[in-house]
Amino acid sequence: MDRVLAAIPRVTNANVLVGFDTADDAGVYKLTPELALVQTVDFFTPIVDDPYTYGAIAAANSLSDVYAMGGKPISALSVLAYPAKGDLDDLEQILKGGADKIHESGCVVLGGHSVADDEVKFGYAVAGTVHPEHIKTNSGARAGDALVLTKRIGTGVIATALKRGIATESDVQAAVDSMLTLNRHACEAMLQFDVHGCTDVTGFGLIGHAREMALGSNVTLEIETSAVRFLPGAVGYARKGALPGGLNNNRDFASCVVETQGKLTPEIENLLYDPQTSGGLLIALPDGEAAQLERMFPDAYRMGRVLPKGSKPIRLV
Repeated sequence: MDRVLAAIPRVTNANVLVGFDTADDAGVYKLTPELALVQTVDFFTPIVDDPYTYGAIAAANSLSDVYAMGGKPISALSVLAYPAKGDLDDLEQILKGGADKIHESGCVVLGGHSVADDEVKFGYAVAGTVHPEHIKTNSGARAGDALVLTKRIGTGVIATALKRGIATESDVQAAVDSMLTLNRHACEAMLQFDVHGCTDVTGFGLIGHAREMALGSNVTLEIETSAVRFLPGAVGYARKGALPGGLNNNRDFASCVVETQGKLTPEIENLLYDPQTSGGLLIALPDGEAAQLERMFPDAYRMGRVLPKGSKPIRLV
C-alpha cells in the first residue's frame, strides 16, 4: 500500500491540514480558522459470533480514528456488504448494535450504503470536528516524551483462539469488553495535557502503528516490552499458535524497522504485531505529565519513551 499511495498525485490545498502523507488515522480539512472537519472510514468482517456485538465493535472501531486526532465525532454513514439471501434478523442486530454504539458517542447516523456480497463487512465513515490548532497527529512525538497506551493488547490472537475453539468464555468477554469501549474518555483525558503525538492501535498492531509515529515524527520509539499489558489469555493463546494471518503480514511489513535489545519470547514478540480491533490510543506526551494522565485515566499506562532518531525507528527493550 505504501508503494501504491506513493504513486497517487498530491494536490496542494492550503485547507488540507492532515492528508495521507504520514499514514495518519484520519484526514483533516480546515473549514474556518476555528473549525476543521475530521474524516475517516473503516469496516471489516465479523470478529465475534453475536451480530449485535459485531455491529457495536465495528462502530467503536470506526469512531476511534476521530478520537485519535483529538476530535469529536458528529455524524456517521454506514458501510455494509451483506449476502442477498442473508438472515434479515442478523442484519437488523448488526445495524442496531452499530447505531447504539454510534449514539453512545454523541454522534448520529445519517444513512449509509449497502451492496450484496457473500462475505459480510460492516463499518462506518465518520465525520468529526476539531480546532485546527488542537489536532493530534501521529507525527508530533518529541524526544524526551513518554509513551502511554490506553488499552491492553491481544484482540486478534483471542479472536483466532475463539475460532479454533480454545478460548475461554471469560477471556473472550474481556476482549469483547475492551473492543466495545469507546476511546472517547481516553481522548477527553489526553486533551487535558500537552500531547505531542497520538495514534490508535488497530489493524497494523502496536509495532505497525508505532512505526508510523516514529517515521512521521523522525524519532525512535523505545518500547519496554515488559511494561506492555496484554488481555487475559492472550499470551497463552499466542504460545499455542493462535496467530491471525494479519499478524504475520504486520511482521513482514514492519519488522525491518525494529531492533531488539535483550531476549524476547516468541509469544510476546508475536503479540506486538497482533492486529487489534478497536484498540487503545498510543500517546506521546511530556514525561512529567504521563503520571498525571495515568491518575486521571487509570486504564492508561506508560510503556515506553521517545528517543532522538537512532539506527532503527523502533527499539524493543
